[in-house]
Amino acid sequence: MTRILRPMAALAVLGAALLVSGCRFFKDVDAVQVGYRGTAMEQTYRHDNLMAKVDSIKLPTPLPPAGASPPGPLPWKNVQVLNDISVAEFNRTMIAFSTWVAGTGNCAYCHNVANFASDTANDGKPLYTKLVARRMIQMNRNINGNWYAHVKNTGVTCYTCHRGKPLPQGLWFYTNGFQLQRHYLDRDGARVVSATMEPSNQNRSSVKQTEWTYALMINMSQSLGVNCTYCHNSRQFASWDQAPPARVTAYYGILMARELNTQYLAPLQTVFPASRLGKMGDAPKLQCVTCHGGAYKPLYAAKMAKHYPAVWGRPSWEGVPFASLTPTDSTAAPADSTAKATTSAAPAAPAAPAPTKPGGTH
Repeated sequence: MTRILRPMAALAVLGAALLVSGCRFFKDVDAVQVGYRGTAMEQTYRHDNLMAKVDSIKLPTPLPPAGASPPGPLPWKNVQVLNDISVAEFNRTMIAFSTWVAGTGNCAYCHNVANFASDTANDGKPLYTKLVARRMIQMNRNINGNWYAHVKNTGVTCYTCHRGKPLPQGLWFYTNGFQLQRHYLDRDGARVVSATMEPSNQNRSSVKQTEWTYALMINMSQSLGVNCTYCHNSRQFASWDQAPPARVTAYYGILMARELNTQYLAPLQTVFPASRLGKMGDAPKLQCVTCHGGAYKPLYAAKMAKHYPAVWGRPSWEGVPFASLTPTDSTAAPADSTAKATTSAAPAAPAAPAPTKPGGTH
């Protein structure tokens, strides 16, 4: 009898220990319901893990405000973008830019310090860093001014992607015509919904397409540090009506990524030196992780942009965005998830490797 009771007592102690540790575990966990009850549509967060991630984000301290001095005229030559802010705001913005991107506060990263107005170095070669930075400032303003449906009043700055480094994380280059990142450039339609069992010209869904779409969704999920139900209803993944609001926000994020890649990043192919291009000669391009970095909101929703009017792209930060926005300011759920962003006179992206078989890129 004693031989039987001792193992049972040990099991009881072990069970009690597991129960106590389990209670402690669940005490530190938040389950946030994001959809309908009974559909497992929730996000689970460990307090300690989440706080550690938040604490790992080292945000630069905002520079002192420049004051209410009127904009321009600026005393410098060849200022093509930041010519609608005051001299004081221009100076603090330049200091911030150099810290956000170069991480050193070194003006020489983008400028010929012997002639700040010049777009070339002393040896006559183009200052590609300055030319790229100028285009990126325009892109930053476009995001904050015209993509309110995705960035809301959090906005973005150079630091959102660069985080003190010359190259942002998550940049991608062409590898082949089937890579999933092409969805962020020139491949629309990630749905795989079959109305019939047999394949046909009308029903192009296949196991291959399903695997491609699943890989793309995992890419997005990991980029934001969330699971599938953050954007989808688990009982009907294809339904927009039953999906959480985050799916609409994500949809506009995809459209935004396509516009940024086609209008701003891919056309820089001729500006970047060969050392900055991919193996197939294409310019670096962004994807979700470039801004998000594994967080459901970039920098965990730190509002850096509101401190720097130079990156607003709109007359005021807390006010309503420009009235003449593109359709990207709509908050209604799109009827077709394969629709592409509305762009006007977008520069042609450099030649990309084409798939060798139809139906492989969705």
